[in-house]
Amino acid sequence: MPKHIGIVGCSAEGAALCYRTICLEGEDLMGEHLHPEVSMHTHPLGDYTPFIKTGNQQGVADLMLSSADKLQRCGADFLICPDNTIHEAFDIVRSGSALPWLHIAEVAEEEAFNLGYKRLGITGTRYLMEGPVYPDALQEKDIDYLIPGPAEREEINSIIFDELVKNILNPNSIDFFLKIIEKFKAEDCDAIVLGCTEIPLIINDHNSPLPVLDSTRLLARAALKEAIGQGQDSK
Repeated sequence: MPKHIGIVGCSAEGAALCYRTICLEGEDLMGEHLHPEVSMHTHPLGDYTPFIKTGNQQGVADLMLSSADKLQRCGADFLICPDNTIHEAFDIVRSGSALPWLHIAEVAEEEAFNLGYKRLGITGTRYLMEGPVYPDALQEKDIDYLIPGPAEREEINSIIFDELVKNILNPNSIDFFLKIIEKFKAEDCDAIVLGCTEIPLIINDHNSPLPVLDSTRLLARAALKEAIGQGQDSK
C-alpha cells in the first residue's frame, strides 16, 4: 500500500497547487484516477504572519506541529509543507515531530544538482530571500546563488502577499518577475528557484528566460515517489 501523505498547509494557493499535483500526477505512477491517500491541515495564513514578520520561529513551529499532530491522527505516514518561508522553523519542527518530513528546499537543491545547475537565482518572500533556508540547502551541493536587490525584494514580497496568495494574477507583476529573471540571466545564473509556492501561478518554463525550479511541484513529486517507495527516504 502507498504511504499516506500529510500536507501541512500555510497559504491556500500553494497548498492547493501541491495537492492538485499529487492527485493528478499520481495517475502516471499508479494508474488511472489513482494517487496515494492525502490529508491536509491548514491553519490560517493570518495565524502565521505575525510570527513570520517578527522572526518568531518557535511560534511558526508550534503551528506546524499542531497541523502535524492532527495529520498523524488522520493516519499520515510522512509530512510535507508547501511553503518555503516557514521552513526556517524546520529544525524545530523536525525535532518535535513524531513523523518524518520532506524538506522543500532540499528537494529543489537535489533537482538543481541532478540537472547540473551551478548558480541559481532565488525568488520568494522577503523573509525567504533574506533567510537561511536555501543557502543552507545549496551549500550541501556547493551551488552558488543570487537574490534580488533590496527594493526588488520588497516588491516581490508585496506581489506575493497582496496578490498571489489571493489568486490575483496581475500582468504588471508578471512583467516585473520576468525582468528580475532577465537580471539573473545576465549575472550568469543558469536557473531560477520559484521559492514561494504561489509564484508558479505566474512564472513557468514557458514564459521564464531561465529554466525554473518549481518548488511546489518538485515537493509534490518527491512526496509521490516517497509514497510509492521510490523516494530517497524509502531506500
